Amino acid sequence: MTVDGHHQTEGQHDDSGPWWWGTGPLGAVGLIVCGIAVALWSAFGLPGSSDTPALDLYGAGKVIAIGMVVGGTALLGNLRRRAARTGGAEEREDR
Repeated sequence: MTVDGHHQTEGQHDDSGPWWWGTGPLGAVGLIVCGIAVALWSAFGLPGSSDTPALDLYGAGKVIAIGMVVGGTALLGNLRRRAARTGGAEEREDR
């Protein structure tokens, strides 16, 4: 038990991460597509874009960057999992 009386299990997270933490690969693609859409919307000056397109483009760039980081992290995790699986299979064959 913790100090406040709640039982915590191993591997349980405290939900103090950023909003995009658990989006995964599909969420990463969604963030990238939304960021590109906002950038194009602002670049063409369509209704609803602000008077300063530089701020819109800056925000869109941040969303695209977050999407790329989340997607790259998910891809790297996949590659590591796959390498661990194949590494374990090779060790079994050696026996």
